[in-house]
Parts: sequence; C-alpha cells; structure tokens
Amino acid sequence: MKLIRADWQAPGHIHALTTTRLDGVSQAPFNGLNLGLHVGDDPAAVEENRAMLTHALGLKRPPQWLSQVHGVVVVEAQDDGQVREADACWSRGAGQACVVMTADCLPVLFTDREGTRVAAAHAGWRGLVSGVLEATLNQFDDPAQVMAWLGPAIGPLAFEVGGEVREQFMQAQEDSETAFVPSPTSTDKWLGDLYQLARLRLQAAGVGSISGGDYCTFTEAEYFYSYRRDGQTGRMASLIWIEG
Repeated sequence: MKLIRADWQAPGHIHALTTTRLDGVSQAPFNGLNLGLHVGDDPAAVEENRAMLTHALGLKRPPQWLSQVHGVVVVEAQDDGQVREADACWSRGAGQACVVMTADCLPVLFTDREGTRVAAAHAGWRGLVSGVLEATLNQFDDPAQVMAWLGPAIGPLAFEVGGEVREQFMQAQEDSETAFVPSPTSTDKWLGDLYQLARLRLQAAGVGSISGGDYCTFTEAEYFYSYRRDGQTGRMASLIWIEG
C-alpha cells in the first residue's frame, strides 16, 4: 500500500500519514483506495478499503471517521466505530487514530512536542477562512508547543478562485494577500495557495513548527484524487495517532 508519511520532527511514537489512490478495490471512477462513503462508490468496496488500511497500519481500535461539514466543528475521537459530524477531531488515547478525508482540500495533522495529544483537521478554503485550524489548536494547552504537518492538497498553480474568496481571506487576515496572484488565464480570477494560507493562520496562532505542503492533488493524478479535476471521484485519508 502506497502511503505518504509525514516528514517532520514529531516524537517517534507519533504516526502520521496520508493515503494515495494506489491499491484498493474500488472501480472506476473511484479507481483504487477510495475511503469516502459519501461519493457514490459501492459501500462494500469502501468498507473493504477501510479494512485493508486499518490492517496495514496495525490499528487495534476503530479510527474516528468523520462526516465532514466544511465548518469548524471539532470533536474528540472515540473508539466506538461511530461516524461523527465534524471537520476535525483530536485524541490523547494511545492507538486512537484521528482521520480526515480530502480530494483537493488541505489535511492538517497536529501533535504537541511531547506527543501526548494529536489532532487532524480538514481545511478547505471555507474551513480555513472560518477558523478550523484555530478551533483545532484550542484542544492543545499551548500552540507554541504544537507541530503541524500539511498533507497533500491542490497546489498554488491549480487553485483558481474568484475575487470574493480572496476578499474573505483578506478580511480575516490582512497578510493573506500574499497567498494570491492574478490568474494568467482569467482576468477576474486569482490563484490561491492553500498551503501558504494555512501557514499564515498557524503562524498567527503561535505555531512555530510547520512542515509539509509539497504536493498537488490536481496535477499528480497517478497518486491523488481531485474533485476539481475529475468531479465524481474518491477520497484520500490523512491519519494521526499515538502508538499504543
């Protein structure tokens, strides 16, 4: 199973990664390891993919799958197998994986420097501008002691948005202007850098260690699902947990 493991300085007992579309049993247009039950795929195939992932990672407790609401709702992960409506979850329990699913939106994984607490946030542009990262950081005692890893998302050369999106970010945080450049193909559009927007929000909140931001889900079609590229498509999962 092809996985992208977080390249950061987290404690050794913290596991953090993002899946790719490679392997898995889903058929077209979800070809591969689709982990989203809400996209129109055969539910039996998705459940098999999830079981394959859980086994491959050696997880002994059910991961906390979410029904994501594109907002700022943060919940504590539980091991009861129930899906919860939220865009982020956190845990301090050993072996309890926090999960978010994406197909262009930005997954952000968190841990404190001692590795006593972890969290995962789904940060599409709406969640970013509304404060989902800050809401997730509220589950930690001190943002200065938090490390964040930015998983695969749509890259800055592919994320074209209207001026109203840029304005919302600038109203929330003035220096967000640095994350936008005029679109070379549309006079009334902008190219936005989700990675930079997330870094700006995290830095303003006091996070000093920010890693990742090295992929583009839109252009790297072999490895990643992309809603903007394909429309109906699958979802990758980003997971983080404390070894146990």
